[in-house]
Amino acid sequence: MSFDIHTVLADMGSAVKETVTDNWNETKSVTLQFLQNRKKKIALFAQLRISGELSKEKFNSRLEDEKLILEAELNALQVFSKAIAQNAANAAINVLEKAVFKAISSAI
Repeated sequence: MSFDIHTVLADMGSAVKETVTDNWNETKSVTLQFLQNRKKKIALFAQLRISGELSKEKFNSRLEDEKLILEAELNALQVFSKAIAQNAANAAINVLEKAVFKAISSAI
């Protein structure tokens, strides 16, 4: 399986949508823009992990950083509670993590 950043970002957006169902219409465009703004960075560290150039520990550290950044961006919307923003960020990053794991597993 190859890693497709466009599919992963769409899936990350869907994961956020499932978490924030009541507020999705109000936040959809901004949330998707947040993810799009991080696209190059996310794609880079995902590819580095898939190619083995980035250790699992460093990758997990990058995931945590991305989760905190997305959570802060979602909190800035002032529509979400802190718990909703945390859950949405966790859901999005879990999608990314699973996509990278699948890509690594299929390469082995």
